Amino acid sequence: MSPIPETSPVAPGAHPTLSEAFSVFARIGLLSFGGPAGQIALMHRYLVEEHKWLDEGRFLHALNYCMLLPGPEAMQLATYAGWLLHGVRGGLMAGLLFVLPGAVVLVALTMAYMLVGEVAIVQGLLFGLKAAVLAVVLEALIKVSRRALKGPSAVAIAVAAFVAIAFLGIAFPAIILGAALIGAVLHLFRSPGFRRRDATPVSADAVADTPLPSWARPSLSRLVSIVSVWLVLWFGPLLLLHAALGERHVLAVEASFFSKMAAVTFGGAYAVLAYVAQQAVEVHGWLRPDEMLTGLGLAETTPGPLILVLVFVGYLGAARFSALDPLLGGLAGALVTLWFTFVPCFLWIFAGAPYVETVRNVRWLAAALAAVTAAVVGVIANLAVWFALHVLFGEVNAYAVGPFDLPAPDLASFDAAAAVIALAAGIALLRFHANLIAVLMLSALAGAAMLLVGI
Repeated sequence: MSPIPETSPVAPGAHPTLSEAFSVFARIGLLSFGGPAGQIALMHRYLVEEHKWLDEGRFLHALNYCMLLPGPEAMQLATYAGWLLHGVRGGLMAGLLFVLPGAVVLVALTMAYMLVGEVAIVQGLLFGLKAAVLAVVLEALIKVSRRALKGPSAVAIAVAAFVAIAFLGIAFPAIILGAALIGAVLHLFRSPGFRRRDATPVSADAVADTPLPSWARPSLSRLVSIVSVWLVLWFGPLLLLHAALGERHVLAVEASFFSKMAAVTFGGAYAVLAYVAQQAVEVHGWLRPDEMLTGLGLAETTPGPLILVLVFVGYLGAARFSALDPLLGGLAGALVTLWFTFVPCFLWIFAGAPYVETVRNVRWLAAALAAVTAAVVGVIANLAVWFALHVLFGEVNAYAVGPFDLPAPDLASFDAAAAVIALAAGIALLRFHANLIAVLMLSALAGAAMLLVGI
C-alpha cells in the first residue's frame, strides 16, 4: 500500500496504489455492459461497497456533477473517481480503461462487418440485431421519460423538441440551446416543472465530511494550465488535420463533426444519435440508414459507453471516402472519432471538478439543465420513430406540408419478420426485464434463422 495523502478522500487504510486502482478500473472497463445505469451500479459496487475507496457522499456528489456534463456520464464518473484517487494520471487511467476495451472490440466488429457484411448469415444476424435495437431504444425512452418529465412544462418542452427535430429539421445543438434558455427563463417565474428531481440529492454536509485531496482544491493557476493543455490536445490535431488534408477531406470533416458532438451530447448517446444519423446519413452519406442500426446494435453488445457507436460511423465514413486503403482509412477514421469524442470529456472533469460545489449551487443552471433533460426525451422519441420506420419498412419517403417534413412509409414494404423480432425483444426487456446481451444475441440468431429459411 502507498502512504495515504494528508487529504485523502477515502477512509484510512483504504487508499489504493496506482496498480491496485488499475486492476479494478480495468475490470470495470471489461464488464461495463448494460448502459450507464448498469455501469454506474458496477462502479458503485467496486469503488464504494467492495473496496471502500470512495464514500457514498463523494460518489453521489461526483455522479451529480457528471450528469450535468455533455458526454457519457459513466465514463466521466470513472474519470472523476480515478482523479480523486490519483490526480490527473489516475483520471486518465480510469477514463481510458473504461473506453478502450469496448473501442477495440467495436473496431474489430466493424472491420468484420466491412469484410463479410454481405454474407447471408451475417446479414441475418444483423437483421435480427437491428430489429431488437428498436426495443432497446423504446426502453431507454420510457426510463428517461419517467425521470425527466415531472410537470407540464417539462412535457411541453419534450413535445416541442420532438416536433422541432422530427418535422422541422432543426439541428440538435439548436434544440439543446433553446431548451436551456427556456429552462433558465422559467426559473425566474419559479415554475415547478423544472426541479432537478432526477438527481440523487446529496447534502452539503455529506460532501463536506469527506476531505478533498490537495490536487482537487480550486486553483486559478491550475485551472489555466489544465484548460490550456487540453484545449491544445483538442484543437491542435483538429487544425493540423484541416491544414494537412484540407477542410473537405473526410478525416477533417469527421474531426470537426465529432468535436461538435462532444460539446452538445447532453443526455447520453440516445439523445445525440438522431442528429448523428441525420448528418452522417443524409448530409455526409457516410453510411446507410440501416447501418446506423447495425452500429447501435454492435455498440450495445460491447463494453463501454454506448457513444462508442460513433466509432462505427467514423470507421465506415473514412473507409469509404478517404483515398487510403479501406482498412487503413477506417482505422484512421476510428482513431479520429475516439480522439475528438473523448478528449473533451477529460477537459470537463479535470477543469471543472474542483468547482463542483459552485456549479451545483447555481439554481438557474440546474433549471436550464433540467429543461435540457426534458428536451432529450423528445429527441429520443424521434430516434425511436426514425429507427422504427427504417427497420419495419423497406421504403420510407417524405413529403412537405408547409414548414413540416413528414415521413411517408410505403405500407407495401412492411417487414413482418422484423416486427416479430422487435415485439419479442420488447416483451423480454420491458415485461420480463431480461438480460440485454442475451436478448440481443437471441434476436440476432432469430434473424439469421428467418433469413436462412426464407421467412
